[in-house]
Amino acid sequence: MGDDSHSWTAAPAAAERARSVLAAAWSCAVTAEGTREELVGAHSVGEDGRVLVEVPEDSALLAAAICAPRGEPSAVLEFADVAPVPVRDRIRARLWLAGWFAVEGDRLVFTPTRVVLRQPSGAVVVDLDDFAAAVPDPLTTAEARLLTHLADCHADAVGRLTRLVDSGSLHGAVRVQPLAVDRHGLTLRIERARAYGDVRLAFHAPADDVAQLTERMHILLGQASAASCPRALQRQRTDGDR
Repeated sequence: MGDDSHSWTAAPAAAERARSVLAAAWSCAVTAEGTREELVGAHSVGEDGRVLVEVPEDSALLAAAICAPRGEPSAVLEFADVAPVPVRDRIRARLWLAGWFAVEGDRLVFTPTRVVLRQPSGAVVVDLDDFAAAVPDPLTTAEARLLTHLADCHADAVGRLTRLVDSGSLHGAVRVQPLAVDRHGLTLRIERARAYGDVRLAFHAPADDVAQLTERMHILLGQASAASCPRALQRQRTDGDR
């Protein structure tokens, strides 16, 4: 588990974060009427946050939807937000939607009646109206590509960005990886021999597309170049990872 605590500045609101998890998820686990099914590539999301699910005719979910009283909670959908870059504890958040299914044509439509988002900072119940009105972060669908490119092709830039991190957070660091990025900022995962911690670098202004993100990153890198090199990483370059 991580052992760092820090203030998350300029972070997405809970409803926006929940919608981003929902938009990015490729799979979900569905529990209904005592059965549990793992669905891969079978769901999509409406603008109002309802989940549209394609299921085979012999699915237990279809039977549960038909038999359950309309409007009563009858199922729970679980989504996991997984970091695209290999790090310890890759689950960044979990999202649970409780609600009911309705049959519309050849698919099921799930209407949430309770939304719970769990992040490292804790679990929060998301207001249903806020959830329905929220939109995913504009970088959600590009995040995996952006982070893997940063980690694989620009490790030197990641190292430079650590100059913006308090030296105390870098004590004992053996590896630093990009963990997450959204319109508000970049999060770095600082791994140690037996623990890890996360540090967020906020952008000076939100980035609404990849072009703006590139500009925000250049500003962070410029600030990092002007900062002094942390002693912890100086030792790391001399002694190597431990």
